[in-house]
Amino acid sequence: MVAVTSCPTGIAHTYMAAESLENAGRDAGVEIVVETQGSAGFTRLDPAVIAAADGVIFAHDVPVREKDRFAGKPTVDTGVKAAINRPADLITEVRGKAERGEVTGVATASGGTPVERAGDSGEGYGTKLRKWLMSGVSYMVPFVAAGGLLIALGFAIGGYEINKAPSVMDHFVWTQADSWGALLFQIGGVAFGFLVPVLAGYIAYGMADRPGLVPGFVGGAISLTINAGFLGGLAAGLIAGGVVIAIQKVRIPTALRGIMPVVVIPLISAAVVGFLMFVVIGKPIAEAQQGMTDWLNGLTGTNAVLLGALLGLMMCFDLGGPVNKVAYTFATAGIAVASPSDSAMKIMAAVMAAGMVPPLAMALATTVRGKLFNRTERENGKAAWVLGASFISEGAIPFAAADPLRVIPSSMVGGAVTGALSMAFGATLRAPHGGIFVVPLIGNPLLYLVAIAAGVGVTAALVILLKGLREPAPVTTGTGENTSVPAAGTKEPVAA
Repeated sequence: MVAVTSCPTGIAHTYMAAESLENAGRDAGVEIVVETQGSAGFTRLDPAVIAAADGVIFAHDVPVREKDRFAGKPTVDTGVKAAINRPADLITEVRGKAERGEVTGVATASGGTPVERAGDSGEGYGTKLRKWLMSGVSYMVPFVAAGGLLIALGFAIGGYEINKAPSVMDHFVWTQADSWGALLFQIGGVAFGFLVPVLAGYIAYGMADRPGLVPGFVGGAISLTINAGFLGGLAAGLIAGGVVIAIQKVRIPTALRGIMPVVVIPLISAAVVGFLMFVVIGKPIAEAQQGMTDWLNGLTGTNAVLLGALLGLMMCFDLGGPVNKVAYTFATAGIAVASPSDSAMKIMAAVMAAGMVPPLAMALATTVRGKLFNRTERENGKAAWVLGASFISEGAIPFAAADPLRVIPSSMVGGAVTGALSMAFGATLRAPHGGIFVVPLIGNPLLYLVAIAAGVGVTAALVILLKGLREPAPVTTGTGENTSVPAAGTKEPVAA
């Protein structure tokens, strides 16, 4: 079999799904070759390998690139988490389709938009809307990371007045740290300038393919011009995609079809989107954006702590899934300007701190009470130290998939504690990613680490407590291995 995995950020879920499928394939005696379409690009599978495959698994939350290569094969098309949580079921499903000779709609994948080619044709508009938005966010995240880290490094090197420095084109001294700080800050500011246009452009691309790019980028740029910000970019992308789809439904004389994609569609769609953004909906969206900004700037005391707790709960609810992405996108939208407010930087700090809690807590729990976890989980716990320190919440997914009723609630409690404490301590963060490696760029770094440690401790303690209530005392065998007898009501033995 061959498989393709991809997730909105192209970092953790993509590769965890690939590993899960490969392991399940070995257990089932099936050779699986996986193409990971991650944020660093992808290496295409050898066409000969695809041709020889008996079936295909698509595990993705964003459109699979060049999906036509797999046309005519028995195919299972699902979300990336399904490949992580139940890879054996997917393999069985593909086997069944291959035995019955079923070929899915992939054979006609050359038509439709990227989102329509990304999943089942019968998907509801809610599912399609999520994929459209995730398409935009997946392309935006690298700009957020690059721009945010460059700006944060600029402040670290040049101080917090570096945003008032003149252009480095007019003044740059090779031997002065301030000049280098200003250079990094200004490069980061340019990278941030692409965020909203890229978001809008690729939302429109997800809806209408390449014809959506021009009106999407134009609408996103107008959103920046009228100070409609992130909300304006979302609206511009959806409008641009809708306008292009509407134009494409109009019956055009054969003689004009050749100029439609390069002249007519870009001209009409950009004009319509520009008119709507400038004249009709731009001002209300800009006012809503300003209202949200003012609300964030006014957050103090109990309100700020409660917001931190809520964001912490969201970050730990589905460990990189849609709810996690909503909280993360909310935070990054606040700092995606050259001069974000203090409240926006506090929110970003709380979100990153809470996102680090689940994997670090699982790593700590497997270290402190290893007998409550099987050998595979203990190995995953070693990797979770690094993943958690790097702000990759997905490092806790293997534990949540194996025992969701204990791991997820425990993670949410610890995430809420960390988010609330981070806000209470007034920790700030300019960078949208980096984990422990950007602590020098954080305001109040020592208290920030205390907030993370508190949440990790709470989650680890709860997981150990809940698992301990289920587990009997281990019985030592003559081989020196500890085994556990399943407690009443449990279905699976837990190896120590």
